[in-house]
Amino acid sequence: MEIKEQIKSVLASVIHPELGTDIVSSGMVESIEVTENQIRFTLSLVKPRDPFALSVKKNAIQKLTEKFPDYKDKITVLIKEPAPKTQKKGEQPSLPSGEAQVRYKVAISSGKGGVGKSTVTANLAVTLASKGYRVGILDADIYGPSMPKMFGLENYVPVGEVIDGKEFLVPAEKYGVKVMSIGFFIQSDDALIWRGPMATNALRQLIHQTKWGELDFLLIDLPPGTGDVHLTIIGELKLSGAIVVTTPQQVALADAVRGIGMFRQEKVNVPILGLVENMSWFTPLELPDNRYYIFGKGGGVELAQSRNIPLLAQVPLVQSVCESGDEGIPASLDQKESVRQAFSDMAERMITFLETL
Repeated sequence: MEIKEQIKSVLASVIHPELGTDIVSSGMVESIEVTENQIRFTLSLVKPRDPFALSVKKNAIQKLTEKFPDYKDKITVLIKEPAPKTQKKGEQPSLPSGEAQVRYKVAISSGKGGVGKSTVTANLAVTLASKGYRVGILDADIYGPSMPKMFGLENYVPVGEVIDGKEFLVPAEKYGVKVMSIGFFIQSDDALIWRGPMATNALRQLIHQTKWGELDFLLIDLPPGTGDVHLTIIGELKLSGAIVVTTPQQVALADAVRGIGMFRQEKVNVPILGLVENMSWFTPLELPDNRYYIFGKGGGVELAQSRNIPLLAQVPLVQSVCESGDEGIPASLDQKESVRQAFSDMAERMITFLETL
């Protein structure tokens, strides 16, 4: 059997979650090309904005890599979709609303990268879940999704479910937290080179087509800075509030000021629930009572006071926090971990503030 036929045979085992048929028999595989350095084919979608497109692509690449290990990292899948149907004049678009049963929607943001925003999001989520709340995380960091790694869910592939004729994606669930991320639909080493509209369209699908069910809290892990993704979240979700994460370092504080300003703009007007000063001090494992202020001291406290917003927590820099995140086990699950109390206090303060709004 020649290699193209072998490729077709492998792809015939890839099932489209909604159609229930394989992508070969349904005519979705086109233009297979094989060279010494590459396997390439086009995935021709049946309908526009198919929410399962990236999931099918990921599954196809995994199966081809297993069959042809010499082509690892050399498989290219182009996605072709039909043009969307023209909306009739006066017709209102009908969007699924998977987030309709969520009580509080809280954005976690940072002015710059590297301040531990995603670590804060993951640990806050499991802390809330440990207190008996129903919690979900929407990983909206389109260009750098990290929740699959932090929850040990790198191999999760979302399945689809049709409810009342509308398609929904089923989120992963671990440690009592539901998780949806763009990272579930791409290879871990893929570079997402997307223009703004492509990123925001993908994000809209994750917002509206995830089967969250009833949640007390949906935490949205935003990318660093201020941009298209932030505006999309603000436009698509009625946010209950926002939390800004920073370190005590002056350059991080300066960027945090811009993030606070974005939420306080008149057209945005999202309540800021508080500031989290992460990596406030370093405590060595062998000297648990010592504090070393590597990034400066008290910068977050001063910023919170000057901007008249609550300081939700000062989270210490502890080696095990990093190690736990790499292992897919948030540090706040460890009952002996010093950061557990910081996140517990943070959760209580956030809840108190939300209940007063």
